Amino acid sequence: MTREELEHIIRASGDVTDQYEFMIIGSQSILGSVPNPEPVFTMSAEADIYPLHAPELAEKIEGAIGEGSQFHETYGYYAQGVGPETAILPADWMSRVHRIQNATTHLRVGYCLDIIDLFLSKAVAARDKDREFCMALLEHHYVTPNQALELVASMPLDDARQRKLRATIRRWSKAIGGVDFGA
Repeated sequence: MTREELEHIIRASGDVTDQYEFMIIGSQSILGSVPNPEPVFTMSAEADIYPLHAPELAEKIEGAIGEGSQFHETYGYYAQGVGPETAILPADWMSRVHRIQNATTHLRVGYCLDIIDLFLSKAVAARDKDREFCMALLEHHYVTPNQALELVASMPLDDARQRKLRATIRRWSKAIGGVDFGA
């Protein structure tokens, strides 16, 4: 997905829901702070999105411009209507979002996660595709292990899950030839 395609999804989501502000929380939120990232970050055809002030309307987005819709068939990309509970994020994540708003979005606003918040959200989800995405963020120096480790304490996780997350970040860093944090 390109930045222009994400802008189209923001505009279409506004048309479907009659809402003004949207959160983009999945991998394509990278396009908020890095409009033209390396191809490894733009392989997804979907954007995870919800109306900021009416998340329950995400179902309308899913139905109108979601996977398998006429929109998807026409353009080759689509919106996945999600909710705020979809991503586990550090405290104060909203203060770091990146705003997309222009004529292409019809002045509707898309808030994209900051890369560090995206990284931590994906690291907690820990699916294979999330691991690959996070390791690419580390390899391309969009995130440093120390930056991620510093924010782990602000994640809404119990102590055991925070320890596991720290260990995961250290392991990934070591795997790409980064900092060796030891045991």
